[in-house]
Amino acid sequence: MASLPDFNDCAESSETAPSRGRIFLVGMNHKTAPVSLRECIAFSDDETADALAHFRAHPQVREVVLLSTCNRVEILMATDDLEGAKTAAKNYLSKSKKLPLEQFEPALYSYQDDQAVRHVFRVAASLDSMMVGEPQILGQVKEAYLAATEQQTSGVLLNRLLHRAFFVAKRVRSETGIGDHAVSISYAAIELGRKIFGDLEGRQVLLIGAGEMAELAVEHLQQHRAGEVYVANRTFERGLDLAQKYKGKAIDFAEIADILRRVDVIISSTGATEYVLTAKQVKSTLRGRRNRPLFFIDIAVPRDIDPAINRLPNVYLYDIDDLKAVVEENIEDRRREAIQAERIVEEAVVRFRQWYEDLEVVPTIVALRRKIETIVDQELDRSRPSLEPISDVQRDALDRMKAALVKKMLHDPTLYLKSSGCRRDRTLYLDATRKLFKLDD
Repeated sequence: MASLPDFNDCAESSETAPSRGRIFLVGMNHKTAPVSLRECIAFSDDETADALAHFRAHPQVREVVLLSTCNRVEILMATDDLEGAKTAAKNYLSKSKKLPLEQFEPALYSYQDDQAVRHVFRVAASLDSMMVGEPQILGQVKEAYLAATEQQTSGVLLNRLLHRAFFVAKRVRSETGIGDHAVSISYAAIELGRKIFGDLEGRQVLLIGAGEMAELAVEHLQQHRAGEVYVANRTFERGLDLAQKYKGKAIDFAEIADILRRVDVIISSTGATEYVLTAKQVKSTLRGRRNRPLFFIDIAVPRDIDPAINRLPNVYLYDIDDLKAVVEENIEDRRREAIQAERIVEEAVVRFRQWYEDLEVVPTIVALRRKIETIVDQELDRSRPSLEPISDVQRDALDRMKAALVKKMLHDPTLYLKSSGCRRDRTLYLDATRKLFKLDD
């Protein structure tokens, strides 16, 4: 993935920050819409680029980022018109996806201001995911942000918001154990394998059958740099297709006994009504293994592998119930860790709100700076004739003196207007400042 632009502090400068907009989000996810509807609303990369271009030209939308994954579609905006932005988003979804509004509107949720900020932080930290703690969503949010920066649809507010979201997600990962425990059947199996072998790199795998969870387990194994994959399937052609997918080798069912002497991990997921492997078959292969561990993952229902295999030396068998128990325990662990993660999110929401509220001060400080600079320039211009001729060194000294005067005169008013003590009555103090210094004349 391309590196993200660092816009984290782009709004800190009082010289360039614009007036504030409002943060607004509208979307649907796995909690509000079935997969059949989410599929209809999902955006491809090209469709995302078209959508961003559309909103960039829309009068109600100042900034926009669009996130589309298998579990959610969300449009994040900065706007001066919340209702106008909401209507624009709904109408675009309806028009671009050729769906009547009434077909998907009940599945939509919308958030604004703190609620929208909190939601973005929770999404990035995987607290709103179908599987809490999953790592993929952060990369997907970063991709969505990168697409927006490339289309120049993300500005001061959303740049800051998304970079804070990345920071929050990083804190949640590093300060909690929310992602430490496997919470899918297939991944739980691999984690058990790692405990048995210590390292799965180079371990050879036999896949019996072609069930979806078994395939996922093989994918996880390959992420851990497992070795060659053998595929045994009753339909050889299907087995061959699967083997090619994993750059492995398709074998006939009759070859399973021989392969057992070579492999370290067996994953079985067939539709057989009887055991595919018995304890007797496995026992006959153990002599040639020289006490090397043999790890069986039985994901089939009914079971493919004889439970008596577990009584053999150096043989480990886990079936679907064993794996579910591991997953349920791990899910509970993640829930406990999520409590701490939510605290990190709430802290970040407060800090973002303080930064956001400080933006209200910026136009007044900018105007005050310009007023003071104008006064100093006028007085210097009046004094210059009596100072002539002056050298370049003296001119530089006068410029430095001017900059120092402006900075020192602004220091205390700026600190006070940004202080927490001023926050409650900030509008009153800003109005008074503008009137005292005639900033609106």
